[in-house]
Amino acid sequence: MPIGTNVDRKMVTALKKLGFDKVFDTNTGADFTIMEEASEFIDRIKNGGVLPMTTSCCPAWIRFIEMNYPEFLDHVSSCKSPHQMFGAIIKSYYAKKNNIDPSKIFVVSVMPCVAKKFERTRDDMQGEEGLDDVDAVITTRELARMIKQANIEFAEIEDSNFDDPMGEATGAGAIFGVTGGVMEAALRTAKELLEGKSLEKIDFEDVRGEEGIKKAVVNIAGKDVKIAVVSGLSNARRVMEDLKNGKADYDFLEVMSCPGGCILGGGQPIKSSKTRSNVNVFEKRAKSIYKIDEKSTIRKSHENPYLKEAYKEYIGEPGGHIAHQLLHTSYAPREKYNLSQE
Repeated sequence: MPIGTNVDRKMVTALKKLGFDKVFDTNTGADFTIMEEASEFIDRIKNGGVLPMTTSCCPAWIRFIEMNYPEFLDHVSSCKSPHQMFGAIIKSYYAKKNNIDPSKIFVVSVMPCVAKKFERTRDDMQGEEGLDDVDAVITTRELARMIKQANIEFAEIEDSNFDDPMGEATGAGAIFGVTGGVMEAALRTAKELLEGKSLEKIDFEDVRGEEGIKKAVVNIAGKDVKIAVVSGLSNARRVMEDLKNGKADYDFLEVMSCPGGCILGGGQPIKSSKTRSNVNVFEKRAKSIYKIDEKSTIRKSHENPYLKEAYKEYIGEPGGHIAHQLLHTSYAPREKYNLSQE
């Protein structure tokens, strides 16, 4: 199928054919992440917290900073990534609401990322009763292989909707997969919540594009917020060195390990060098992502009706006690790998 084709509804059908009982949209988990992350950023801005705050949804970035810049760990948002948050919600709020024993729920995340396999085993990725938030992670490439092995004619199967009530995601959740998407989604929520009025313009073009380091200044409630969007760990190292040496001044950083973001992740379908020399894969996939956002009825995470209901019925306030138990994590310095031979 053409690069950039949106096949999420076909994936739902295929996953049901493979035997899954329920299929939920991870973008809903992204909405929860934005709600918590934007609230955390607002708290740091208002109460003199540690700045710049960096995003935390890329596990390879987290491992990189734990190994190479542990002195900056208090700058990292404590939010779990979208699929980890979603797993925790499924095994708590969703399970209680539907009278399901959480120990009977097996959560599989389909991810564009191989580092997510490690992430699900980290400390603090367990919820109530000590159950893992997520039980297994497979990449999109592995799912494609499973679909082929099951002799499912993917291009010919019908579309299916995600299961309710957890299939309701916003356009902000959709753009998480492209570099700058997390920052843009967070700015939509942080700016609107801080200013207390509806945004006239919700597209933040300055953080879009495939450049490795993008910088911008966004005025939020009268304050100029200095932001940077970084993709690729070589660029992350440059930014961190500048911060370390006092050569940079930011309030908010988004970091993605894969150049271009998750749409070019290590678990994504691989395109041949011939294809990549003739086609800008990033551009086509990014265009598809932004089209999902543009067509969405709701484009701001904090307006997701399912999210509102979950906070009202179970989680309470963003950043509150239950939210921290369920949706936040912690970090610790790690030793670098020793690759020398004796």
